[in-house]
Amino acid sequence: MKNKVNFFAILVFYIIAVSLRYITNKTQLLDAVSNDFLKIILQAAGPAVGACAAFSFFKIKPALSLKGNYRQLSVPFLLYWGLPIALILGVEYLSKGTISIAAVPAILLYGLLEEVGWRGFLQQELKPLPPVLNILIVATLWFVWHLNFDMTTSNVMFFGILILGSWGIGKVGESTHSLFAVSAFHSMNNFFPVMNTTKTMILAVLLVIWVASLVIRKHKRKVAMNIVIVV
Repeated sequence: MKNKVNFFAILVFYIIAVSLRYITNKTQLLDAVSNDFLKIILQAAGPAVGACAAFSFFKIKPALSLKGNYRQLSVPFLLYWGLPIALILGVEYLSKGTISIAAVPAILLYGLLEEVGWRGFLQQELKPLPPVLNILIVATLWFVWHLNFDMTTSNVMFFGILILGSWGIGKVGESTHSLFAVSAFHSMNNFFPVMNTTKTMILAVLLVIWVASLVIRKHKRKVAMNIVIVV
């Protein structure tokens, strides 16, 4: 359990994250990049690059990994990435006859690159702080990183969503320690920025399956711990 916040590591992380966000979203640097998939990935790379730099420079061991606390890597991959890819593309094909083969993985990868920074590094590094303060700091830095400061109702609502997300996705990270899991929950907002009946049903199915799996895992771990204590 961490007992001290490394503010210098957080500063390095955040300077890199915001700088790369500015370069890729507020300048014309990516105009020469014709590949849309690569553009999307570069726009989200800042938090991951900043986190990796902080991990390396300050000798910090990451608390989250792709595998997390699952026994096999294939389990979180299939549950949190394979399932939404198959479900979303399957519904698209049945309803429209098309398959956006690159779009869904790109959104998941976008979420993964962000989550390496927000949950994989920042929220873990701020663990010594009271939970409410931790969530508010992460949400605020996450909001500022987007570099959208318009004083609109939608922006205020977006900040509220980031607070809720920092709490909820943080809970997923604490339960699974898996970057596949946190990136999948993160990506839900990017998958469905505009909702309709079909998208609502897809979102509901995914959330029911994922939340149920987390509840079942928590119950099994609790039972296993009780058995160990009894023995």
